[in-house]
Amino acid sequence: MEESDFAVLRSEIRQGLDVTSVLSDDQLLDYIERRVLDDRRLSGATAAEKRKWVRRLYDSFRGLDVLQPLVEDRGVTEIMINSHEEIFVEREGQVRRIPVRFESRERLEDIIQTIVSGVNRMVNESSPIVDARLRDGSRVNIVLPPVALKGPTMTIRKFPERPLSMEQLVTIGSLSEEAADLLQRLVRSKYNIFISGGTGSGKTTFLNALSQFIPPDERVITIEDSAELQIVTVPNLVSLETRNANTEGKGEITVRDLIRSSLRMRPNRIVVGEVRGAEALDMLQAMNTGHDGSLSTGHANSTADMISRLETMVLSGAELPLPVVRQQIASSIDVFVHLSRLRDRSRRVTEISEVVGLREGEVVLQPLFMFREEGEQNGRIVGNLQSSETGLIHTDKLRMAGMSLS
Repeated sequence: MEESDFAVLRSEIRQGLDVTSVLSDDQLLDYIERRVLDDRRLSGATAAEKRKWVRRLYDSFRGLDVLQPLVEDRGVTEIMINSHEEIFVEREGQVRRIPVRFESRERLEDIIQTIVSGVNRMVNESSPIVDARLRDGSRVNIVLPPVALKGPTMTIRKFPERPLSMEQLVTIGSLSEEAADLLQRLVRSKYNIFISGGTGSGKTTFLNALSQFIPPDERVITIEDSAELQIVTVPNLVSLETRNANTEGKGEITVRDLIRSSLRMRPNRIVVGEVRGAEALDMLQAMNTGHDGSLSTGHANSTADMISRLETMVLSGAELPLPVVRQQIASSIDVFVHLSRLRDRSRRVTEISEVVGLREGEVVLQPLFMFREEGEQNGRIVGNLQSSETGLIHTDKLRMAGMSLS
């Protein structure tokens, strides 16, 4: 069956449905199956091909239309819709265009409205950019015209059903066993850890893995723009999500609002999914006022660049002298972990550095582990996360937690 035949059959099925009655999922599926079996255009199709068209027709009414098989495909990690006619997917690190399209721009807009309404958000021409999520936790970013020139644009970042453990990250070569052991002891000892990295470097995946080391008897508050963290080992967990303003410009709840509110919820730790702006100051103050063991992430190309970005974020929301901002960073964050997506598309921990203090007004970092590239083999980068000769300098939290210093 050609795409044009599919569009015609879908239109005929829609016209044949009784608009005055609401069909259950099973009733709709049964109706579609009967229509497909009776359709002469599919008389030469195999049973497998007919099942494929039944599924696709059903998804076009109750699922995410042409996106549903892609969302369910575990091999697809990212779905990029540039317009209703142009869809790309990422599979095993490779981005390719696929021969799939929506029947019309209006149909894509309908799917977008279904997604955003499911998380009580709104997107339209006056507010054309929104972050949302699917039921399975996949992160969704939407941009509408006139901002998006080709038409409605949507990017879906998928996450595994079960978050990767640190052991699995070691197995696939993202970091060494020695580095993973150190990070486990640092998390348990309540060191404040900040994860930096570029887009698609695996910050959220790594944050989920780190969170599995949090003792299960602690109370944890997570704060995100769009909820995507999968912390499964902490029973006493509260997940908070920001809210956009309504059509009247009222009712917005920002990350800053949620951080301030979380301080009154008796958290042992606060996990901020990502800092992007003035909320960086609130996060640093929370880390520095009795909420040790807090975790967060941010976009940067290196650890040094992340420090500069944090300075800019804080200064964007507060008129503070730069030396005071740097003192806040040095006294709040204990360890930086930097992730990179290398040219072979692998995601690796490339640096773990301790914040040792200030020197001549600058935040001083002491590398604990650095990634050393040794060449390539079969298209894959060969290298190791090598330990520095200088160990951890600030060991007071380790001692207080009864952890080994070695």
